[in-house]
Order: sequence, then C-alpha cells, then structure tokens
Amino acid sequence: MFVDRIGQRNGCLVLISVDALAPLFSRFSVSQRILIRYGVAFRQQVVNEIETGQFDSIEAARNHYLIGGFDTVANRVRKMVKNHLLPRRVRVEPVDEAGRVRELQKQVRHLEQMLGRTQTDNLLNQSFLKLACAQLGVEVETFRKKSAGARSTTPRGGG
Repeated sequence: MFVDRIGQRNGCLVLISVDALAPLFSRFSVSQRILIRYGVAFRQQVVNEIETGQFDSIEAARNHYLIGGFDTVANRVRKMVKNHLLPRRVRVEPVDEAGRVRELQKQVRHLEQMLGRTQTDNLLNQSFLKLACAQLGVEVETFRKKSAGARSTTPRGGG
C-alpha cells in the first residue's frame, strides 16, 4: 500500500491509502479499495470526547466525524479498555423465569419424543390392520366401515 493523499475530516489529518495491487487487476474490473487510516491522536480524541460526554453515543461520534464502519469506534474503545463507554444489553426477567423457560424446553422435548412414539405406533397398527385384512380376505376400507359402529364386547350389567 502507498499513501495516495492526505485529507482532512473535521480539522484532523487523515491518511487515505489505495491498494497498490488494484491497478494491476484493472483489466479484471476490480475496483480500487480506499482504506482510511486514522492517526493515534485522532482516535484518542474521539474516545475522549465520548468519555467526557460531548457525544451521547458512539454512533453520534461516528456520524460527527464521518467515520465509516459500524464497529470502527467501538473497537477502538475496546482496545483502549474503556468498556464502560460501550452499550450493554441487559435482560430483565423475574427470578423464576429462567427456570421456567428451561422447564418448558424440557417439556417440549418430552412431548416431541412422545409424538414420535405415537406416530410410530400408528404406523405399526396400520401395517397390522393391512396384514389382518389380507389374511381375512377383506378390504381395509370395508373392514373399517363394518366395524365403525359395532363393539367387539357387550357392556357389563344390563346388556
């Protein structure tokens, strides 16, 4: 890489580099990459301004200084060990909610296993029905229609 030009962003010097190999591949229509390198003083200035409260957030500092890249400033804050400036995700939940979620997940796994067993039993019963109907010489649909309303045993007491 070589320094193509020196630019300014909001009063700070910025070195703008162009990939040196890009002109070699111009016949393949590869576009040039523009890399913007920020100086150490500029990086420290941005982080200090965030820390002193001049900017409400990292995003506000990025927008003010026209810094591209979602994590550019956040990574700099991490490297400078100023983690208290980074936004945090806090999950608020009742004390028993985490245990309840685990319990429900366990119950779902159990019900899925039971459903699988029930489906397997149903397939086996259908196969046995087909075999029994084949031995009796009766069609499965005919057997189902005949046995739909009839009971195989009589009720006890009074029948």
